[in-house]
Amino acid sequence: MLTKCLKLTKTRAVALLLMLGVMLAAAVVLCSSPRSIFSTGDMLDVSQLNGREKYLASYGWMIDPASETERTVLLPKKFEGTVRDYADMQTDQGYDFAFYSGLECRQFTYEVTNYDGCDGTVYAVLYVKGTRVIGGDIHSAEINGFMHGIR
Repeated sequence: MLTKCLKLTKTRAVALLLMLGVMLAAAVVLCSSPRSIFSTGDMLDVSQLNGREKYLASYGWMIDPASETERTVLLPKKFEGTVRDYADMQTDQGYDFAFYSGLECRQFTYEVTNYDGCDGTVYAVLYVKGTRVIGGDIHSAEINGFMHGIR
């Protein structure tokens, strides 16, 4: 009975190859998606400065590493109002910000050095949990400032 169960027939071999092909195609599609959790930037270890710098550079943002500020923040358990809008912006760029609600994470802020068309200082903010970026934005703190996603 055991040998019959493990017997590889042509039909089973073709089915196995077909399943492997489908899984490979799915992996290629997931990895090439701009919002993929498997994108190059997301595979970087961002627990150290050089990882965060490379992460931002992978999306075209150059920063001044000397401008780094770090603080621990507690994400709210429930997102309401402006915080809900911010969480929606994170979701729109592929981060599952709501998954981390009620948890502490580290917030890193940097001056962006290659933002064209803005006279004031532009900042990049990354929210990091462990070795992963869980959210972030690019913004200006000017009176007529702006904010948008990193991606």
